[in-house]
Amino acid sequence: MTLRLKALSVHLFTATGAVLSMFAMLAAVEEKWSLMFLWLVVALIVDGVDGPLARRYEVQKNWPTYDGVLMDLIIDYLTYVFIPAFALFKSGMLTGWTGWLAIIVICYGSVVYFADTRMKTKDKSFAGFPACWNMVVLVLFAVSPGEWTILFVTVGLTLAMFTNLKFIHPTRTKRWHWISLPVCIAWIGFAAWAAWMDFAEGSLSHWGLILTSLYLALAGIAQQIIPERPVRLR
Repeated sequence: MTLRLKALSVHLFTATGAVLSMFAMLAAVEEKWSLMFLWLVVALIVDGVDGPLARRYEVQKNWPTYDGVLMDLIIDYLTYVFIPAFALFKSGMLTGWTGWLAIIVICYGSVVYFADTRMKTKDKSFAGFPACWNMVVLVLFAVSPGEWTILFVTVGLTLAMFTNLKFIHPTRTKRWHWISLPVCIAWIGFAAWAAWMDFAEGSLSHWGLILTSLYLALAGIAQQIIPERPVRLR
């Protein structure tokens, strides 16, 4: 297979995320939350794999007809933001005005963030919370905190999108990459496990989700606080 065809294959692989988002949305409309999250986990895996493939096969050079970055953003908004926000609203975890406030701040804040040309830092991390609501809402479903806690987390993370707080990219941030990537893979495993078990109470996957989520949320901030050791030349 030529490089051009490989590059095209990466674009087509990325596009499968749109189909997965439709499957997730159909499950959400029927309030089959576990199935919805399983589809979103598959979409997250596709999103994690297509980036390295796109860089490896230089899709912008070998098949520039399609804009992979634009395609990725469209799909990410559906799977990271729109569908999780819908699930949070329809699940009844937030009632009355709190539900309306949550979906407004999530959808409005995230679309502005996605359009921000400063969202990536020099070390390929994210400047501000990267609107990963698919991960946040899944953890909320698993843990089932109180309504005010959910609202506080939702509004707080929305505000965090527009700060200089750093959030790592598990596959692109080089610092601590040796632990960040395994933790991200573990998070995906715990997420799939929790959804498969229909978020049953007492599942060990809940603790796994909490611990891995804390690392993914705080590692970038810790990197801002802890100075990086200079490389010694021998």
